[in-house]
Amino acid sequence: MSEELIEAAKQSIISYNEKDWAKAEEVHTADFVYEEVATHRRAEGISDVLEIWKAWGAGFPDSKATFHDAQASGNRVVLEKTWTGTHTGPLVTPDGVVEATGKSFSMRAISVIVVRDGKVALSRQYFDLNTMLSQLGLS
Repeated sequence: MSEELIEAAKQSIISYNEKDWAKAEEVHTADFVYEEVATHRRAEGISDVLEIWKAWGAGFPDSKATFHDAQASGNRVVLEKTWTGTHTGPLVTPDGVVEATGKSFSMRAISVIVVRDGKVALSRQYFDLNTMLSQLGLS
């Protein structure tokens, strides 16, 4: 059961890695909740979440996560990963547009994911935004 939960949770991140928005709609519940602790962003519903993900994808077209560890308990999965990417496009944020720097970043992160009926219902992202901004020359 744990391996099935972990695989379901990973599909959320994999759909972003592949920028496969149709797959993202398939692997999340209709009432999916997404939170980025570092940016204070919260979105409810896959269409609102995809707006955020598409903005990240536009700013960092090659961005992806590499998994390091995964643990499951009950219906929760914790994924440890490293995000990497190159800032080659404009990044739309709640505070405005950040123009491309051409620089790359690499940062460790944790996702806490709740799986319901084989689909991701909640994804809470913890990442070090200061590390990312520093590597991009934006701090």
